Amino acid sequence: MSKIDSVDFKNKHVIVRVDFNVPLNEKFEVTDDTRIKAALPTIKKILHDRGKVILMSHLGRPKNGPEEKFSLKHLVPNLSRYLNRDIKFSNDCIGQDALKVSQQLQPEEVLLLENLRFYSEETKGDTTFAEKLSQHADVYINDAFGTAHRAHASTAIIADFFDAKNKMFGFLMEKEIENANKVLKESQKPFTAIMGGAKISDKILIIEKLLDIADNIIIGGGMSYTFFKAQGGKVGNSLVEEDKLDLVLSLLDKAKQKGVKILLPEDSVIADSFSNEANTDAATNNNIPDGWMGLDIGPKAIESYKETIRTSQTILWNGPMGVFEMEKFSKGTETIAKTVAEATRNGAFSLVGGGDSVAAINKFSLTNEVSYVSTGGGAMLEYFEGKQLPGIAAIIH
Repeated sequence: MSKIDSVDFKNKHVIVRVDFNVPLNEKFEVTDDTRIKAALPTIKKILHDRGKVILMSHLGRPKNGPEEKFSLKHLVPNLSRYLNRDIKFSNDCIGQDALKVSQQLQPEEVLLLENLRFYSEETKGDTTFAEKLSQHADVYINDAFGTAHRAHASTAIIADFFDAKNKMFGFLMEKEIENANKVLKESQKPFTAIMGGAKISDKILIIEKLLDIADNIIIGGGMSYTFFKAQGGKVGNSLVEEDKLDLVLSLLDKAKQKGVKILLPEDSVIADSFSNEANTDAATNNNIPDGWMGLDIGPKAIESYKETIRTSQTILWNGPMGVFEMEKFSKGTETIAKTVAEATRNGAFSLVGGGDSVAAINKFSLTNEVSYVSTGGGAMLEYFEGKQLPGIAAIIH
């Protein structure tokens, strides 16, 4: 494996797996270009060296072949603006026509291939499809951390067609791995993990892993009510995973044995319906009235969590504290976001990952006030769970 910094790409055809899975509106305009911006340093390095850039990505989940709304051609204007040059586009990602365009590229030119998932072979990890993609280039770079946990043709299998010195991570992948390892392997104490979201079942593996390295695990969001129900609390109509009650009790036991503090929210903002127009009140989390549900952490929980976060040196945040998309239930998530930013300003290292946490950081304009915002929700979770990610393994091994 080579390091991108040490390679001169002059006159080389370089195929880069980027993650351009970005949201589009009904006019096919990009509404959030964070992922496009994240890929720019790698693309610019190749262009600076006078290399020839071939970009490949998926967009959405097309069912049966090409669909207009999932065409990557809609991204060309954004890419052109950021790179300050015309972008060539191929209506296919494999085949003679696409190959002809890539072979005729001149130094400092960029070609964007059509959506990889217009072929079912991509998600199946098909070797023949991967080989056809590899024919575009002399060098393969994987810069798509968001899909690194998928053993797809363009993220893992294609690497087999390049020798060790001609396959590598892009700058984004390097940063993602480096920052994840700062938490996993080099965390400064006290280390606080903030786990939110709707379901405990989505976070079981990461919480179990964190029991070996964290000092504090803060729990928020819908999954907290499963903990309270398991301990005999009344949680009204709050979200509960009935089949996970024994599991959360065992997590609490494990935490006690390992000396890890699991902080559960003392109270909640409760509502009589799942709506921004609902009547609201506050209640302790072991005594929520029937017909009411917890939709955000309450004022006492906020104060307790702020205190823990402020004294932390390493912070991992994955998942919101409540239904922050609704104004009435956004205060918990907003306050946690601002407190993580405050701790960061005071010297803590903070890593934020997972779609909803990243959306919250963006919503409250705090992206530049935390140490690192991960681009890969599922990939980051699996990396922290200790799983081998195919997109990483394919480059390293």
